Amino acid sequence: MSEFGKPITLAITGASGSAYGLRLLQSLLDAKRRVYLLLSKPGQMVVKMETGLELPNTPKEIQTFLGEYFEADEGQLQVFGREQWTAPVASGSNPPEAMVICPCTTSTLSSIACGASNNLLERAADVMLKEQCKLILVVRETPFSAIHLENMLKLARLGVVIMPACPGFYNQPQTLDEIIDFMVARVLDQLGIEHQLAPRWGESN
Repeated sequence: MSEFGKPITLAITGASGSAYGLRLLQSLLDAKRRVYLLLSKPGQMVVKMETGLELPNTPKEIQTFLGEYFEADEGQLQVFGREQWTAPVASGSNPPEAMVICPCTTSTLSSIACGASNNLLERAADVMLKEQCKLILVVRETPFSAIHLENMLKLARLGVVIMPACPGFYNQPQTLDEIIDFMVARVLDQLGIEHQLAPRWGESN
């Protein structure tokens, strides 16, 4: 096992809310956790559209770029391609500690619910299901159709954590970063990772 412990897989898909995924990546790296990063092609496009961050084309280049951008330690971040079937996440013999899809499109939700495994991202989620490991989906869509809700219920009954991107406002956020941090903090709580991103209910700001 590496000095960073068992890895956590983070997948960023093409739903709106890429800032959640990038902030979660930063938080995991800051917490000295090893991260396996998966990016869908629409996810990479939405990152540029919503944040202005233009990622390189290849997984290796993205790994170098984001590693430097978030000041990751050497070997802490590993980025895999969409068809990289030799990646550790593709097999139940070497599953990560947990996987988070943030943000998660309803298309990805549907593929996971029916076990499609058409690409590495979907296969990685399928591995988490079959190995009964923690899988968290930060679904970003509104309104939800009956199909979306049925897919979420199906996965929730299998133990998947369904976390729609619904930030709270009881802490009276003053900036967009504080709104983003609220949601990321809830994901970190589910992962059991300590943080100081947002005040907790009943505690003073």
